[in-house]
Amino acid sequence: MVKIKNIITIQHTQSLQHTNGMIGSWTDWDLTELGIEQANRIGERLSREIQDKRYVMYSSDLLRAKHTAEIVAEYLGIEPIFTGALREQNLGEAVGKSKEWADKNAIVRMKTVDDISFKGMESKRDVWHRLSDFHDHIMKSAEENLIIVSHGGTLSIFFALWLGLEVEMLNKCDLTGKAAGVSFLHEDPDGKRIINRLNDFSYSR
Repeated sequence: MVKIKNIITIQHTQSLQHTNGMIGSWTDWDLTELGIEQANRIGERLSREIQDKRYVMYSSDLLRAKHTAEIVAEYLGIEPIFTGALREQNLGEAVGKSKEWADKNAIVRMKTVDDISFKGMESKRDVWHRLSDFHDHIMKSAEENLIIVSHGGTLSIFFALWLGLEVEMLNKCDLTGKAAGVSFLHEDPDGKRIINRLNDFSYSR
């Protein structure tokens, strides 16, 4: 029997670093009140749309994604699986600092997948390798329907992996979105990878 994959990705909803001028990265900011409302809307609308299918949910273990996942999962009656593989890019010494500090103290601007702007930082290539193992795991698994809750930069790399792009293509294109974007990915029986919808915000409005 030919297996297919249906993947729904959710970029975590509005969190405090979207409003306080601070760096997100590996800092554990929680959701704002609006972010909680957005997550509830996503959960409610997804539950109506996919109620006849069983989904497995994976989520970043950082608080803003974790909280988003927990809210959505409650509507779907499932338990999220939390993993550090889905974390946002680690910005090293910039973690816990303000965006203003980051602008003033960046060693170089990030233009390529190998640029490092701060000491101890992951490059995009590093995140690619981290995500590759997770991507390979879920594609080899028997799970056909998955939900992934993560971060904008991480999901942009996941989409590139899904489409079979080489990491260097990230020097030329970007598939990132904004908070609360919901995307729908499908692999058909012939193995063709499709992004049906990218960063649909209608679920959170």
